[in-house]
Amino acid sequence: MYKMFLFGILLSLFCLVNHLEANERMKPLNEKEEKIVEISMQTARGNMPELKMSLARGLDAGLPVNEIKEILVQLYAYCGFPRSLNALGNFMSLLKERETKGIKDTAGRLPGPLPVGKSIDFGTVNQTKLCGAPVKGALFDFAPAIDEYLKAHLFGDIFSRDNLDWRTREIATIAALAAMEGVDSQLASHIAIGKHNGVTDAQVAWILNHVRSHTLSVFPRGGENTAYSKYFSGKSYLARLTGDKRLNVPVSNVTFEPSCRNNWHRHTGGQLLIAVGGVGFYQERGKTARKLLPGDVVEIPPEVDHWHGAAPDKWFSHLAIECNPATNKNTWLEPVSDADYKSATGGK
Repeated sequence: MYKMFLFGILLSLFCLVNHLEANERMKPLNEKEEKIVEISMQTARGNMPELKMSLARGLDAGLPVNEIKEILVQLYAYCGFPRSLNALGNFMSLLKERETKGIKDTAGRLPGPLPVGKSIDFGTVNQTKLCGAPVKGALFDFAPAIDEYLKAHLFGDIFSRDNLDWRTREIATIAALAAMEGVDSQLASHIAIGKHNGVTDAQVAWILNHVRSHTLSVFPRGGENTAYSKYFSGKSYLARLTGDKRLNVPVSNVTFEPSCRNNWHRHTGGQLLIAVGGVGFYQERGKTARKLLPGDVVEIPPEVDHWHGAAPDKWFSHLAIECNPATNKNTWLEPVSDADYKSATGGK
């Protein structure tokens, strides 16, 4: 009897391990690569508190110290010296803190010597291999200096450092560029370069989704809003920002994935919305929908049917402030139909 019981436990453990390993294999990126994405996006944003936590999680996941250093150094080429230097200083302080606590992090491999010859020569070769073809264009004819710096320094001096492979470098670069505004052209170029060097479509999609959903605003995204999922079309995330009931002002950050919106609903005490990230929409029944951008404020009167959510192709985040919380009650109504949503958001 005891042997059968023991066998059952071992069989259950075996199945559990296989299940976990299968889930890990199905994930677009492994755990270390996910942490590289987080480190890169927070470096690009210049968010030092969040970066410190991301760096600690990266070390805990087994990322070597020298590999993280290499990522932070490379990113100066994409988000500037100030943010790279700040990130390196942040990392240095974290390592000292961990050492004081007796935590021994893996150092990892240092880069070997650069190829023999001039940086611009082997950098040009690297750039051609990375992109799949020689890189030319009117911009580089207009400003030959930038062409030289890209070839000699970025693709020569940096991309020739062999303690980080090109695929990993592109994962970091895509994540950093996705976290920045106004660099869509460069992001598209590096997505293409990444794919040419082994980054899959699924991995690119995961990086973009992860970065954009975590960099909408300075407020935390929070966990998936499963408690209210039946009232939302699509995924939403909730972060409660206040907890002191003496203040009587409940405030939460609500984040919507693209095209997600909540059902028609109303509040007996009204509600305030403050848009803090992305692009969204708000509509009262019988009225034209209002497009929401960061900084917009919506005052929702009591007992008015309405809905709010993300644009079809953009993430959206707003602060939700409950008014008259002692007596305020929500009444959830029917979902916003696809046709009504399409009409409200401009037919996209």
